[in-house]
Amino acid sequence: MPTPLTDSALIARFAAITGEPNALTAPTDIAPHLVELRGLYRGESPLVLRPGSTQEVSAILRLAHETDTAVVPQGGNTGLVGGQSPRPGQGEVVLSLSRLNKIRSLDPVGQTMVAEAGVVLAQAQQAASDEGLLFPLSLGSEGSCQIGGNLSSNAGGTAVLAYGNMRQLCLGLEVVLPDGEIWQGLRALKKDNTGYDLRDLFIGAEGTLGVITAAVLKLFPAPRGHETIYAGVDDPDTALKLFRVAQDYCGASLTGFELMPRIGVEFTTRHIEGVRDPLSGPHPWYALIDISSGQSQEAARAMLEGLFMAADEQGLIRDAAAAETEAQRQNFWKLRESMSWAQKPEGGSIKHDVSVPVALVPEFLARADRAVKSAMPDARIVAFGHMGDGNIHYNISQPLGADTEAFLARWTEMNAIVHGIVLDLDGSISAEHGIGQLKRDELAAIRSPVEMALMHRIKQAIDPRGIMNPGKVVA
Repeated sequence: MPTPLTDSALIARFAAITGEPNALTAPTDIAPHLVELRGLYRGESPLVLRPGSTQEVSAILRLAHETDTAVVPQGGNTGLVGGQSPRPGQGEVVLSLSRLNKIRSLDPVGQTMVAEAGVVLAQAQQAASDEGLLFPLSLGSEGSCQIGGNLSSNAGGTAVLAYGNMRQLCLGLEVVLPDGEIWQGLRALKKDNTGYDLRDLFIGAEGTLGVITAAVLKLFPAPRGHETIYAGVDDPDTALKLFRVAQDYCGASLTGFELMPRIGVEFTTRHIEGVRDPLSGPHPWYALIDISSGQSQEAARAMLEGLFMAADEQGLIRDAAAAETEAQRQNFWKLRESMSWAQKPEGGSIKHDVSVPVALVPEFLARADRAVKSAMPDARIVAFGHMGDGNIHYNISQPLGADTEAFLARWTEMNAIVHGIVLDLDGSISAEHGIGQLKRDELAAIRSPVEMALMHRIKQAIDPRGIMNPGKVVA
């Protein structure tokens, strides 16, 4: 078991590795690293280290391994399940990767980029764009989240439908192991069948097996034509039919299909500056559709027109708007990407990040709505997300006039209701946010003994002293 870091002499030894300016001990300097975005977890730490190289990370973990000191890796601190937060009273060191922020190389022929863990996602996107390429991961927090955190949580976002999540967007890794040894796995190979795929152990492990310090990211040709459509629809069943039509007409060029409820649009236009509803009248549900053509703008427009015609013949769309400018397109997406943050001014929100088979999204929404309303009749349900890959953010905003603390006290009850339906539909209780602290105990309750035993064996084999992000994912 790790030993809480309290000894001033040991703190000084850790600080000497990064240098005093990058070893934070003052409470005001440490404070931003202790609270996650939603405020669910407020941790404590005697020390935040900001290494500037892989070698410094290695030295830190070597000393931590020697002294049984727990280490909590942290990227942009945008996680929503407490995976990046140190626990109160445990004396854990926070290891901030923000200074490892270099793009080491970019190969336009092989279409790969080597980026360090602290590179902000938007920086990686821009570096690819500067070479006429695309790094397709797109998240609402892309201006602050970092590549290491994206990998550690196996981030998904709005483009998973076409490009996959981070596991599909990564070819190789550089990882510092719990004893300080460095695994150099920065191979930019698209075919490599030499033994076990160690890379996939660390992607999605939330820093519990080691520290990702760099990665080979997969890039794609930038689209030559782009169309974005915002459409009002009657219900999720209709949206699913529209999705199938979009698949038929666009094929691999269908790069996004998002589902949003009217209440979510109202919250967002009410609370997010500069966002407006593109349609003149309200509709029960909305679909946001993204088409990317590798051929031309004319080809993208032709797909859009064919999609509109087919959807109109089947009576699937009540009204729609196509973005005519890049500014309009960004407004459409800002409406969707701000929907999580727009719920905060409305009071408490009990959130669920779940996935079900795409064809069962309407059934999940109908069953969950009935069950939640039965337990909490005045709940305001804001269910939205990536319909194209079955990932729905099923959020419950507190009833108007309700006591926020009393509402949030029902978090476990609401989780049980929603997650029970998800599991009945062979879905997942964590689609893209990870397990962290929030879902650790629930994971142990729903996974089979065989699966949990395998996870524990992997953890024990790689981190026998239990110093890597303890208390997260697996107990």
